[in-house]
Amino acid sequence: MSEILIIDDEAVIRTELTRLLTRHGYQVASAGSVGEAERDNDIGAFDLIIADLRLPGESGTSVISKSNGTPVLIMTSYASVKSAVESMRLGAVDYIAKPFDHQEMIMVVDRILKEGRLQRQNAALKSVVQREYPVKGMIGACPAMKEVFSRISKVAPTNANVLILGESGTGKELVARAMHEHSQRSDAAIVTVNCAAIPEELMESELFGHEKGAFTGAVGAREGLVEAADGGTLFLDEVAELSPGAQAGLLRVLQDGEIRRVGSNKVRRADVRLLAATHRNLGDRVKQSRFRGDLYFRLRVMEITLPPLRDRGDDIVALAESLLERTCKQLNRTVMGFHRQAVELIREYHWPGNVRELENAIERAVILSERNEIAPELLAIDTTRVIASKDSISHQEDSLDDYFCRFVREHEDQLTETELARRLGISRKTLWERRQRLGVPRRHRASRAEHGPG
Repeated sequence: MSEILIIDDEAVIRTELTRLLTRHGYQVASAGSVGEAERDNDIGAFDLIIADLRLPGESGTSVISKSNGTPVLIMTSYASVKSAVESMRLGAVDYIAKPFDHQEMIMVVDRILKEGRLQRQNAALKSVVQREYPVKGMIGACPAMKEVFSRISKVAPTNANVLILGESGTGKELVARAMHEHSQRSDAAIVTVNCAAIPEELMESELFGHEKGAFTGAVGAREGLVEAADGGTLFLDEVAELSPGAQAGLLRVLQDGEIRRVGSNKVRRADVRLLAATHRNLGDRVKQSRFRGDLYFRLRVMEITLPPLRDRGDDIVALAESLLERTCKQLNRTVMGFHRQAVELIREYHWPGNVRELENAIERAVILSERNEIAPELLAIDTTRVIASKDSISHQEDSLDDYFCRFVREHEDQLTETELARRLGISRKTLWERRQRLGVPRRHRASRAEHGPG
């Protein structure tokens, strides 16, 4: 039952409003002034406060700052646009004029309380989602991903520089965006720069801007990407590819918050939080004099390392199922599932392109599928890599020949020779020759008459 506090200096109004709200199932307390309300009640414990604008002592709007977030509905017999605007400016959730219509009052109260419940539910849901999956679009329950989520939640609210490490396709940009969204700069922009995509001769101009005539083609002054991120977050992807001049300019930004446009002696200020990512070993690049050591140590105030997909265990299947559902919606297709053998293939494959490769494979399979189930061959996975990765993982305990024999025996009842060869990444002739060498004869199937190497 929702609890409502009425603050009005007219006893008849308090009594009338109390009866009205009680009849509609609300629990009501009342007071004749803000001081009396504070003395007799915990103001912040109510679900709604209805306060008259003009009260003895403090005005009704003064309770807004004392309510600890409880919505305040202001009412007054001195209805005017000016007082309404002022009340709303001070934080009132709504405004109603006296004498009020009973039905209107109940409608307003019901709406405010319903909106309050929805806001609390959304906040609770958001808290759960952020705790379980603080990175939008990333799913993970393995220890390595839990550590990633923990570090994001700890460092995001700070202004610390962060270096995000991981192989290509592991989701480094998603981590950067999550840190921005959970930071105090979330209302400002996040500017993303792919350093590998900018020609070295243009890198300083792109990052720091340039003045008219600074170089051939500079027909006017231009703001750089660092200035564009002022007050927000600058994310430098593939930061290892920065040119020496850009590294020096970036160091100046981190040390002094200053930038100089190309062709200008004027110093400009820029307040940015820097997030950087790379799949390269920056420490080795420092040793090779290919990256500034002083910049490296300023970037890596905090490091977050994303694990490759192949090391994430059961996360792979959970992520694949999530990507399949999302892809079906994006392509306006009926929700599909994976064939059992497709799931097996997803588990076994090495995924050198990580999540990006998995996402592309699923999108291609959904486009090509003519059924509500993703068959393994639609994933277009190079099965020679599956065999190689299985052999590597088992440390030679399971040879390629052993895997071939087991794979053929497990699948030959469901697949034709052509399909078996395609799944294994070999020709039908090679399949037949390997059968002969390893003593894995074909089972005779009445419905097919496939003989020899074809």
